[in-house]
Amino acid sequence: MTAAALTDTELALTAPAQGKMAELIGQVEENIEGVRVFATPGGCSGMSFGMTFTDQLNADDSIRDYDGFKVIVDGGTLEHIRGVEIDFVGDGGEARFVFNNLQPQGGGGGCGSCGSQGSCSS
Repeated sequence: MTAAALTDTELALTAPAQGKMAELIGQVEENIEGVRVFATPGGCSGMSFGMTFTDQLNADDSIRDYDGFKVIVDGGTLEHIRGVEIDFVGDGGEARFVFNNLQPQGGGGGCGSCGSQGSCSS
């Protein structure tokens, strides 16, 4: 199966995010395909976003190859994160991945209106 390639305009990772993802992938003992970015209903922007390791590719997935890992996004999620930049900020217990440039969905007030940064801890 050949998946579509993600571009920087669809989803970008900062250098710190790339480094941390490569580090985390190196710590996983299982055979994985990459890091899946996903969206679920909820949150200030109408959607909540997260990431998980995945061992499978689906027919509607788009992939971005980075040095040492892949980022995988399904078609439904891509519609919500197009133009998003994933960054890794902080050190120690406060370190986390942050989704920048999230667009409000539906009638929500948008991220920031309730203090949400669209982030997930590592």
